[in-house]
Amino acid sequence: MATEAVAPSATEAAAAFSVVAAPPSPGPEAEASAPPPAEAKKAEPEVNKLFRMVMKYEGSDLHLKVGQPPMMRLRGVIRRMEMRPLTQEDMERLFFSVMKEHYLKILRDTGGADFAYIIGDDECRFRVNLFYQRGKLSCVARRVSNKIPSFERLGLCIPDHDKIRKPGEPSVFERLCMLDQGLILLAGVTGSGKSTTIAAMLDYINEREPVNIVTLEDPIEYVFTDKKAIIHQREIGLDVLNWQIGLKHVVREDPDVILVGEMRDRDTFEAAINAAETGHLVFGTIHASSGPSTIGRILDLFPADMHHAIRQAMVFNLKAVICQKLLPALKPGKGRVPTLEVMLVNPIIKELMIKEEDKKIADAIRICAQEGMVDFNDHLRQLVENGEIDRAVALEVAPNPEALKMALKGIKVMQAGFVS
Repeated sequence: MATEAVAPSATEAAAAFSVVAAPPSPGPEAEASAPPPAEAKKAEPEVNKLFRMVMKYEGSDLHLKVGQPPMMRLRGVIRRMEMRPLTQEDMERLFFSVMKEHYLKILRDTGGADFAYIIGDDECRFRVNLFYQRGKLSCVARRVSNKIPSFERLGLCIPDHDKIRKPGEPSVFERLCMLDQGLILLAGVTGSGKSTTIAAMLDYINEREPVNIVTLEDPIEYVFTDKKAIIHQREIGLDVLNWQIGLKHVVREDPDVILVGEMRDRDTFEAAINAAETGHLVFGTIHASSGPSTIGRILDLFPADMHHAIRQAMVFNLKAVICQKLLPALKPGKGRVPTLEVMLVNPIIKELMIKEEDKKIADAIRICAQEGMVDFNDHLRQLVENGEIDRAVALEVAPNPEALKMALKGIKVMQAGFVS
C-alpha cells in the first residue's frame, strides 16, 4: 500500500527534528545565562516528541525504520512525516536511554523486545516492539488508550439484535461477561482490536462483580483500576519469568476470571482449558479469521491422534468465539468500526464440532441469529444499512461478496446440505 505524507507544523517539525538531530552544544554565553539545574524544568525523553505527534493526530501506530522518515498509521493508512530519514544512531539514542536493562538484554539476545511505554503521567500508553531487520533497528509502537472504552463506545453492537432486545436485556457481550466459567476466545489478525475488546469485557465485570481477576500480559496494555473486582495484572518478564511459570501459578492465585493472552502453543491452550474445566471464566486471543477456522487453528496445535479429545474439551468448555476486523468509519468522529462474527457454542455447534462437520458451522451461525450469533457477511450488511461503513469497503472485505450483494437487496442465501 502506498504511503502518504503528514506535514507537521513548523514548531512540531523543529521539535521532532531535535529528536533525530540533537542541537549543537550552547556556547559559553548561553551556558552562563542558563538557569541553575534546580530551577530547570525536567525534560521529557527525546522519543516522546514522536509519540506525542501520534497522539495529536490520533494515529494508531508509530513506525520508525533506519533510512526512512518517521511514519504513523492514520485511519488504517501509513503516512510519512515530512522529516529527514532516521539513522541507526538516532534509533539507539531514542530507545536505549528509556529501556530497562531487562528489555535491552532481551533485544540483544533475541533480536527483538516488546514493552509498554508510558507518556507523561499516564497520559497515554504505547505497546512497543523494537526489533532488528537487516542489522538495523526498527520500531512499531501501537497507541493504547489509557481509558478503557465501553462496548457502546467501541461500536461492539449487532444492530439487528439491538432492534429486538427488550429494555434491560443484556447484549451478547454482556451475557458472555456474566458466565461463571468457560473459555471465550477473541479471534482476528494483529491490530484488529482483540485486546481492546477483552479490556472492555474485563472492565464490565470489574464494575459489576466482586471477583478476583488475574491477567497474564506481554506487555500490559490497559491498566485497570479496582472497582467491585480485585485485578492483578502480571507482565511477562517483569512480574513473572515466562508464560509457563505464569500459567502454572495463576490457578493458585484464587482467580475467578483469568486472561491468558494469546493461544500461541499447546501449553497455553491446555492451561486455558484446564482453568475453564476447574470453574474459571477464561479469556484468550487467537490468530484466526472465523469461528470454524479457530477450531482448525486449535487442532493444528496438537497431533492428529489427540484431535478427538481436543474437540471434546472444546465442546465442554468453549463458550464463544468472537472474531473481529476494523474498517474505516463513515460517520464523523469515528476512526474505525469493528465488524464481527459471533459464534456461541450452543447444542447445534457442539454437535457439528463432535461430528467434525466444521464446514457447516457457518450456516449454523446464520440459523441461530436469534440467539445472538452473527456472521461477517450479515454484520457487514447491518453496518452498511446503518450508515456505519461504505458499501464498497464492505464488499471488498466480505467473505462472500456475492451473498452480501444479494443480502443488501433483501435476498438471503443459505447453503444447501445443512444438517437438522
